Amino acid sequence: MIVVVPVDPPREGLVLSSLVEETPLSAADAVELYEAAVADVLHAVTRSGGDLLVNYRDAETLPDAYADGDPEAEVYAVAEDVLGDAVNASDDSDGGGAVRFERQVGSSRSARIGNTVAHLLEREGATGVGVLEPTVPLIRRTEIDSVAMSIRQHDVVIGPSQDGRTYITGFAEPIDFTDAYTMPEVATVADRAVEAGLDVGFASMLPTVATPAGLRTTIATLEARTAAETPGGAVTAAVVDELGLSVGDDGGLESP
Repeated sequence: MIVVVPVDPPREGLVLSSLVEETPLSAADAVELYEAAVADVLHAVTRSGGDLLVNYRDAETLPDAYADGDPEAEVYAVAEDVLGDAVNASDDSDGGGAVRFERQVGSSRSARIGNTVAHLLEREGATGVGVLEPTVPLIRRTEIDSVAMSIRQHDVVIGPSQDGRTYITGFAEPIDFTDAYTMPEVATVADRAVEAGLDVGFASMLPTVATPAGLRTTIATLEARTAAETPGGAVTAAVVDELGLSVGDDGGLESP
């Protein structure tokens, strides 16, 4: 399975903006947390049986306020810091590198995901494509490999997250991606698959740090994994500790 991880340039106000609006995190804190989550996600994919494709947003797909500078270089720097020489920065990758690094194309999230999935399935002949959000630091190779096995039996596999979001979607066949990733994503993607006559399977639920609820669940789970000496999400756990984030007795997010 080709595992596509769509990554935004780590810029203040662009990444994890809902956390800045709804939690004590600053825009700089959100960038640090985003980069940590991306690192854990990329590590997990490289340890799995999947082939990693880092799908970056360039100036053409960013909001005007964030379209300056060199967003490609910023995303590449994050990936390179995690993966080193394994990154292949060429848009015309011939598969020679352990990791592909290609730009996103499309005017919306649904269009960008759809264009990537359709290209890989229909033009490159991939037998399975997984789209994994970069904000799921709890993901491990076992969950990724499980989705890869599941799309041998199902045409579409959906991994649900909080608030009706998806954290991973796997495709053996394309769907109509027009506005497919509108909320609630889980139901919308499932409906599109059923409309196309495709068989749908589901992966286990995992939180993303893209929402306050997901961040709280992630922090609590990281603490539990640390206590149980269970690996996973180490980079994010270190940043959470550095920022002093915790879940309070009332279930709310606390910081110094």
